[in-house]
Amino acid sequence: MTDTRSAAISTRLNWLRAGVLGANDGIISTAGLVVGVAGATTSRTAILTAGVAGLLAGSLSMAAGEYVSVSSQRDSERAALEVERRELAEEPEAELDELTELLAARGLSRDLAREAAEQLTERDALRAHARVELGIEPDELANPWHAAFASLLAFTAGALLPLLAVVLPGASWRVPVTVVAVLGALALCGVASARLGGAPVPRAVLRNVLGGAVAMAVTYAVGIWLGSA
Repeated sequence: MTDTRSAAISTRLNWLRAGVLGANDGIISTAGLVVGVAGATTSRTAILTAGVAGLLAGSLSMAAGEYVSVSSQRDSERAALEVERRELAEEPEAELDELTELLAARGLSRDLAREAAEQLTERDALRAHARVELGIEPDELANPWHAAFASLLAFTAGALLPLLAVVLPGASWRVPVTVVAVLGALALCGVASARLGGAPVPRAVLRNVLGGAVAMAVTYAVGIWLGSA
């Protein structure tokens, strides 16, 4: 498998993992909010208003945070590439020696590493150093707008489930239906995140479900308390 293909697969997995985590955040935060409001009032309008406000605030906050984070990452990658470009122009022999050492450290013999370094340098010196030394694919730098949009969509998709679950049933069924729907969705998110990360599935599911259950229990109790005050 080439380095380019490996990098593409790794990037795709990172995006999938981020999507699952974003949906997971949307489920838990919105579920906690609407269950808390449902504990304080039976008004569908109040619950829907709180849920939509939470969805919009959460999704936009996630998008803004992801945009800032990925923009910083891309700026760092560009700065590192610029430093490497300058070093290649000023000290080409030293950079060739450095690339040889890096390839040798990966298991190639000294002679083979030297030959590979020379061929890679002749083909595209900056790309070679970016991949081997920096772990960066120059043509595939992180895009902050893609990251922001993906986070917004993932959070919104997760938030819609508890929002619909709490406003569609009758008043007496709202909380039970929401709890069951949310815990089921969190279990699926736990399975997905465990599979993508190569972690044990039961532990991930239990952690996810328990966290969501505690969040809803606390906000529901607070809602009941405030509603009766």
